[in-house]
Amino acid sequence: MVGVTPAARSGGGASSSQKTTGRATFLGILAALSGLMFGLDTGVVAGALPFIATDFHAGAAMQGWIVSSMMAGAAVGATFAGRISVSFGRPGAMLGAGILFLVGTLFCAFAPGVALLITGRVLLGLAVGVAAFAAPLYISEITVESARGAMISFYQLMVTLGIFLAFVSDSILSEGGHWRWMLGIMGVPAALFLGVVLILPHSPRWLMMRGDTERARKVLRMLRSDEEVAEAELADIDDRLSKSSDAGYGLFRSNPNFRRSVFLGITLQIMQQLSGINALLYYAPRVFEAAHFGTNAAVWATTLVGLTNMVFTGVAIRYADRWGRRPLLLTSCVIVGASLVGVGAVLAFGGGSLAASILLCALILVFVAGFAIGEGPLVWALCSEVQPTRGRDFGIGCSTVTNWVANWVVSSIFPLMMLAMGASWTFILFAAFNGLFVLITLGFVPETKGASLERIEANLFAGVPLRKLGEPEGNGQ
Repeated sequence: MVGVTPAARSGGGASSSQKTTGRATFLGILAALSGLMFGLDTGVVAGALPFIATDFHAGAAMQGWIVSSMMAGAAVGATFAGRISVSFGRPGAMLGAGILFLVGTLFCAFAPGVALLITGRVLLGLAVGVAAFAAPLYISEITVESARGAMISFYQLMVTLGIFLAFVSDSILSEGGHWRWMLGIMGVPAALFLGVVLILPHSPRWLMMRGDTERARKVLRMLRSDEEVAEAELADIDDRLSKSSDAGYGLFRSNPNFRRSVFLGITLQIMQQLSGINALLYYAPRVFEAAHFGTNAAVWATTLVGLTNMVFTGVAIRYADRWGRRPLLLTSCVIVGASLVGVGAVLAFGGGSLAASILLCALILVFVAGFAIGEGPLVWALCSEVQPTRGRDFGIGCSTVTNWVANWVVSSIFPLMMLAMGASWTFILFAAFNGLFVLITLGFVPETKGASLERIEANLFAGVPLRKLGEPEGNGQ
């Protein structure tokens, strides 16, 4: 995962540049721990929810509020994350998120009733919304270009690792129904994350935005350990800042081509949530119980879901730049849609037999694997790649907020859908949404493999159809 800068390829600077990139990579890994917190707090509620519902006598609607309150908080956090990271720096934003992670965890673990539990979940959501914006941005600003893609992908892998570890923790604690320990144990990584953030330096780009050139130079020399490399990068940052504009919303209002890329990002995020993945991750034990799994067996089956999600996200990271975004995304949609049809059929006609339970578990794992190779990580990559430099913060901000709002809507109404439509028809509806995603991908999603961001941006502003944004300039009309 350690990249090599151009300077490292010429004899004398090799060791210096290798050490440079190692330092930046190490700090990037520390920042990526926010992804671990994201995953832990996302996944932990799945195993705790059945026991919370029993203790607090929470019906389907109230369970939906308990789960979705974190998504509502994340949407609010993501809305203000950009301003917070500009005012206090990326580490400052992550520090605030770390405090919220810890306080929210304590609220949840000691909640005497549903109201305080939901309050804690909202605080966790605010933390997730801020951290999920600030951490990848920080990673991209401190790592060298050759390592940037791998490090941001590592952040996504940490999210899936967090979900898996939360499921494992839930499985171990499910025997006695210790839901307070399930939620409270998250305070340990929250405290560790808070300590880690305190040692992160501000990014050179943020320091330059504040006009603090000397501190930016000092940080760059620490990260690169090569004075010439540091000075060249400092000059490049200064040049890009002098040419950039913060009028993202102004560009959105005035330029119809930019509006196309923003709406594409929004559409991709809505479709990702309508794939059904988070409904399954948050309520997996309930789905398995609908197939006559016992409560403890359902929680352990959920752990397999988390492991599958993590493993196949790694597959996507490895092959996205080899096979391309569109083939992987189309394959993902087809696998997800077909497996959800199978899930619906088993829930409708399988009865309570052992064979039906095993088949249901296998189909759900296929569904998660299909999502993890495409609809999961590639949607985030595409949302970043199709936005032009001048409007990237605004465009990514719009798609991120949309993701959390859609996440909140789906997670809050899923229990009611299960109650009103039944588990079978609920998953068949999600299968239909994946069929729609296939059509959207065929009609609008570009192949960005091997395409520079400059080429995509030039094609966008030239009015090239969205589906052809990654093609060589002049060939997309």
